[in-house]
Amino acid sequence: MHDMEEMLSLEIKKEIADRYFGFRKMIEDDSREYDQHVLDAFRQLENEVGFDLVRLYILLNREPLIYDFFRLTGLRDPIFLDPYLLQSASIRRRLFRGQAVHGFTRRSRFQNLFFDIYNRLCEGMEHYGATLKRLVAEGRAIAEEIEVFHRKNDLGSMMGFLRRLDSGAMHESGAMAGGLNPQRDSALEDKMRITAPQGAETLLPAFPPLPPLKTCKSQLRDLLDAAYAAQGQPEVQLFGR
Repeated sequence: MHDMEEMLSLEIKKEIADRYFGFRKMIEDDSREYDQHVLDAFRQLENEVGFDLVRLYILLNREPLIYDFFRLTGLRDPIFLDPYLLQSASIRRRLFRGQAVHGFTRRSRFQNLFFDIYNRLCEGMEHYGATLKRLVAEGRAIAEEIEVFHRKNDLGSMMGFLRRLDSGAMHESGAMAGGLNPQRDSALEDKMRITAPQGAETLLPAFPPLPPLKTCKSQLRDLLDAAYAAQGQPEVQLFGR
């Protein structure tokens, strides 16, 4: 009889452990996948937003004009803006190598290059914004999943139950019997607690949608005229050389 009780106790313990650690592993796997998605989104931010923003900064060339660009388009933070980028000939060559240039005059080629990059940036920001929105929802879903897990898997109660199995108290004095160690159980529960991943909205920047080019083209052209004159009417085809 004792052997049967011990076997039953082991089976119950195994079932509890499998259930607890099985759900825990699922959450941890989801969290790792979420972390990878955040990293992928940062790469997307660099590739689809950052490089084109820097290209526009280089074309505008002067920080006062760049901040006028921010005010015009509603951008709040000077992300990827570094004064060194405006002065580095090697970065300029790498960023503009292979960029399509069209127009009959130097001025038109300069402006058209800016407008083409601006349109591409609008698309890149829209794609990135959709990614960020999905990530925010994914992070919140994992946080809710963790909250439900802890609510349904009270580790302190589980440990007390397992100790009662070991002591045979369930048979001797009822299901609520058995010595408990609340302090030790609380410390173990804190140690085993799963931390919710940091929200994507705190890890990655958000941007307001850029205004369509047709709504701000005239004001952008004024900025470009000032930038073009300040740079000595450059030939943009030389930027990639």
